[in-house]
Amino acid sequence: MHTIRVWDLPTRLFHWLLAICVVGLVTTGSIGGNWMNWHLRLGYAVLTLLLFRLVWGFIGGHWSRFSSFLYGPTALLAHLRGQGRPEHGVGHSPLGSLSVFALLLILCAQVGTGLMSDDEIAFFGPLVRFVSGDTVALATGYHKNVGKFILLSLVALHLGAILFYKLVKRQGLVQPMVVGDKQIAHNVPSARDTTGSRLLALGVFLACGAGVAWLVSVGNAF
Repeated sequence: MHTIRVWDLPTRLFHWLLAICVVGLVTTGSIGGNWMNWHLRLGYAVLTLLLFRLVWGFIGGHWSRFSSFLYGPTALLAHLRGQGRPEHGVGHSPLGSLSVFALLLILCAQVGTGLMSDDEIAFFGPLVRFVSGDTVALATGYHKNVGKFILLSLVALHLGAILFYKLVKRQGLVQPMVVGDKQIAHNVPSARDTTGSRLLALGVFLACGAGVAWLVSVGNAF
């Protein structure tokens, strides 16, 4: 058995921070009232995290890069038949990658529409002033009545897959996302997770945060 670093520290922090923020968003959005202030802040945090993950998907550790879990139909079918290549079970599997991309896409849609939503009471996104009333109405309707439930369904599916792997396939998916390492029977590349790469990730994250802060300031300047 080989012990390899599958998930670098920036990827693990992204994963858990995103999970916390999503729980917070669902909770504050359901409660409403003054909690919507936190709903907005958490939305900006999720946008920052998503921008970071987009960049990190190209320059991060080996198994965090999109290229490591971007599979074609042939690989997906082979995986479903139990004939997948061994390295496809190290990071995100072909089936797991679909879940990851779906979650990222729906989160982007949810945050994007949130930036253009207006509850017609006291809270509205920073981009409301830059789009038409029809666009605001469509974005608000999707954000409140469609996207939220798609997101919750994907989260439930994600949690169900974790339980399935744990109880049926006897594979723990949570521990590697906590400690970063995984026991692999065959030799595969280990993800880069050095002080230099972590500082690079911090710089990317701060740049993404600055971009989001600028976007919010522009929206609130009018």
